[in-house]
Amino acid sequence: MTTPTDFPSPTIIPVNGVTLEVFEAGQPSSKGPIVLCHGWPEHAFSWRHQIPALAAAGYHVIVPNQRGYGHSSCPGDVDAYDIKHLTGDLAALLDHFGYADAIFVGHDWGANVVWSMALLHPERVSKLIALSLPYQERGDIPWTEFIESLFGPDHYMVHFNRRPGVADAILDQNRLQFLRNLYRKDIPPAPPEPGMAMINLAQATSAPGAALLRDDELAVFDAAFASTGFTGSINWYRNLDRNWHHLADVDPVINHPALMIYGDRDVIPRAPNLKDIVPNVTEIGIDAGHWIQQERPDQTSMAILDWLADFDLSPRQG
Repeated sequence: MTTPTDFPSPTIIPVNGVTLEVFEAGQPSSKGPIVLCHGWPEHAFSWRHQIPALAAAGYHVIVPNQRGYGHSSCPGDVDAYDIKHLTGDLAALLDHFGYADAIFVGHDWGANVVWSMALLHPERVSKLIALSLPYQERGDIPWTEFIESLFGPDHYMVHFNRRPGVADAILDQNRLQFLRNLYRKDIPPAPPEPGMAMINLAQATSAPGAALLRDDELAVFDAAFASTGFTGSINWYRNLDRNWHHLADVDPVINHPALMIYGDRDVIPRAPNLKDIVPNVTEIGIDAGHWIQQERPDQTSMAILDWLADFDLSPRQG
């Protein structure tokens, strides 16, 4: 059983005009680096189960708290959290360690960053693994407008953009309750409630399903957001349309070897035509909800290692 006291100690590393809190395991080796990217509202600690498994398999495991999280920098400007900055941080992190490229693994928002690394810094990505969130192809209208057209103005991504500061304050005021209600598993299917889902969770005294985290694990997330608040992490969403513009002239096809891991009970559906835009992707499902690597840690680690076992992972040193 992995406990918070087993988690690696961090190093604060200056990159790309900010500092990142970075956790490491393993040593540089022929198998090379693997960078694990958390989602929202998560923390590097969400990879606690995979870190020892990947290190034991011979990888140099690098796990940053990305900007806006933990003890990493939390810039005040909203546009400091756009996809150019987020991917630039990871490219600079490789420079710090002297790696030309790495395997990138991302969950949720981290998956979006990893897909975007393949678009904006293709030479820095050897292979990529995404959990929960398949590649989102850029459409004809900005993403906030597109999401609103599908789900209405109360969708949390739309709300974050149209009503800045409102959700941040409510989540901050109800931090522990929000995180406890969000991190659930075995949630029975149900129609969505009226209103903004994240605010509903923050204000609810209980939530369906079973608790995903032990109290000592939940305390790690709670302490992190007690320190930062939620605004920096929510600002990632406030760059959806800016990111849409940034990607206007980028080749949308991702040719890297890719593994897409879905949670079979996640509310995020499978992408029906992922191979059309990621031709070298392998798609698998795990019997889990959204928090795949925390709900099914051993299955997740094995899926990653089994897929990687098919490749020669000798890195090019920068």
